[in-house]
Amino acid sequence: MRILLTGGTGLIGRQLCRHWLSQGHQLTVWSRQPEKVAKACGASVRGIGRLQDLGQEPIDAIVNLAGAPIADRPWTHKRKALLWSSRIKLTEDLLAWLETREQKPAVLISGSAIGWYGDGGERELTEQSPSGIDDFASQLCIAWEETAQRAEGLGIRVVLIRTGLVLAAEGGFLSRLLLPFKLGMGGRIGSGRQWMPWIHINDQIALIDFLLHRDDASGPYNACAPKPVRNQQFAKTLGAVLHRPTFMPMPAFALKVGLGELSLLLLGGQRATPARLLEAGFTFQFTDLRAALDDLSGRL
Repeated sequence: MRILLTGGTGLIGRQLCRHWLSQGHQLTVWSRQPEKVAKACGASVRGIGRLQDLGQEPIDAIVNLAGAPIADRPWTHKRKALLWSSRIKLTEDLLAWLETREQKPAVLISGSAIGWYGDGGERELTEQSPSGIDDFASQLCIAWEETAQRAEGLGIRVVLIRTGLVLAAEGGFLSRLLLPFKLGMGGRIGSGRQWMPWIHINDQIALIDFLLHRDDASGPYNACAPKPVRNQQFAKTLGAVLHRPTFMPMPAFALKVGLGELSLLLLGGQRATPARLLEAGFTFQFTDLRAALDDLSGRL
């Protein structure tokens, strides 16, 4: 299969490239730094700086994962503009290019996030639940999904991946927690009661591959393990895996002062479950948080 990826040099993209290279697929990554693609993704992965460089070469599938990290720094007006452009504007450019092509891919798998639901409180969230409307993260995801869905008008099947908190040893949010937790300064965030929809990187890669090969897959899928946990339980479990105490809570007011609007992302949560993936027959390798963190602990 000939696959075009955006965001191919990111955490999930790199792992996807390794997985699909091992299956013999032909991979192309659209990147701002195409010269770095081979080193990051694999020697046989082609990097391009412009979609036009593909000409009319046939593409069977597109996986659109590009987007600046959402939690790396406070949401200033400039940062919000970058987060929006790196997702919505890039996807619009992708669609404009697709309109010019004679041969179109069969499927577009496009990124999104569990943040689509906003702060869900205690409600159990499936793909049938309504979106959030009152915070920037949910508005960003809503716009991203709506833009990607326009590809259906071109006869392309669209799959939306609403990803939770990805557990990986090579990066992601877990890497940002390691230093304070290893120093014995980890603990709950705010009340600790907010739900955390997590997923092991192996399952994230497996479910994207699963949906790629299902001709009947379309619409949104929650990419998170079947058993979300509260933040307090997550902190205790991570501390236990690292053999460190977890008695240093991060007060909500300190987060609000230091991070502003971004603090809503940490103080809110989603009790999300992967209803549609389970209905489709996908089997998770990791459904227990302790088992997932134990699997990664040797590389953390």
